[in-house]
Amino acid sequence: MAEEKKGFFKNFVDKFTGTASQPPVEEVADSQEKQTKPGFFEKLTGTAPPAPVDDLADSQDKPSKPGFFERLRKGLSKTHESLIGRIDTLLLGKKKVDAETLEELEEILVTADIGLATTVELVGALEQRLKRNELQDGEAVKNALKEEMLSRLEATSSILDTDSYSPFVIMVIGVNGVGKTTTIGKLASKFTAEGKKVLLVAADTFRAAAVEQLEIWGQRVGVDVIRHKHGADPAAVVFDGCKAAVARRADILIVDTAGRLHTKVNLMEELKKIRRVVNREVPGGPHETLLVLDAATGQNALSQAKIFKEAADVTGIALTKLDGTAKGGIVVAISSEFKIPVRYIGIGEGVDDLRDFDPEQFVQALF
Repeated sequence: MAEEKKGFFKNFVDKFTGTASQPPVEEVADSQEKQTKPGFFEKLTGTAPPAPVDDLADSQDKPSKPGFFERLRKGLSKTHESLIGRIDTLLLGKKKVDAETLEELEEILVTADIGLATTVELVGALEQRLKRNELQDGEAVKNALKEEMLSRLEATSSILDTDSYSPFVIMVIGVNGVGKTTTIGKLASKFTAEGKKVLLVAADTFRAAAVEQLEIWGQRVGVDVIRHKHGADPAAVVFDGCKAAVARRADILIVDTAGRLHTKVNLMEELKKIRRVVNREVPGGPHETLLVLDAATGQNALSQAKIFKEAADVTGIALTKLDGTAKGGIVVAISSEFKIPVRYIGIGEGVDDLRDFDPEQFVQALF
């Protein structure tokens, strides 16, 4: 007992004076072995504890998500192959560019969904340059084509100014399957991130689950949705939406409409009815009639743009599904032929993959 007390007292003094003896080698080895076994944190959470600062620093050195331009270039890779790749093959080794070269180039542009009318314009401009002796080689032809495309895109390009009216009413139109409702959800997210108060109107009351799909987007991005029951009069829903936007002082009101088949005259008439309701309740509205087109449909998108422009006074285009399509040349065709600005392009499924259209960025990524 005396020895135990003496040992206790000695240990107490050693701890107090900082002169405690080091544990034997065997004890050190045991402690290191214990540290390698799963601890309480791992058992509780099933994961490893937070990484040390050095490990965090290493993780920060890892590459981040590719920027928008890189994703755009990747999305246009098939279009690049079908258009620029074939042009490169045509011009490879050409020591002299002549009329026959431009004729072959014309065929490539037409089959790459640039459109017949736009192709004729582009080749005509190149012929003028050839006469001025400006096209000495293949590289000069590519640069000239790039400049001509860019000039046509820039001639109609403009960013949508939603600050000019309040509430600013955007009526979104387009056939079923082009990504119309998804585009609306992404626009709502974009405007909300800019600090604007957004309200959505579910006027597509005919397509099954269309209203529910829009409501899911509303919940996802944190905006309210004005809706009626399935099969209700779309114009009545729009009327309530306009009243709500004014009463709640919303900055932007986005109206989803049914996927109009452009061959159905009665459905086009209903679009006109919706426009009249909006104009009566919100002065000057709708301030933007945004036509959503699927870039992957190529010439079909061009025909839709023509008929919708005649029936609904289209003021802007949103081109979806540019990623993975070989028909991205349709962007140039639509801008050039209809003089309608391409407002937005979609290059993926992510909520931030719908961006303002930048002509220079697009042409750089294409070439």
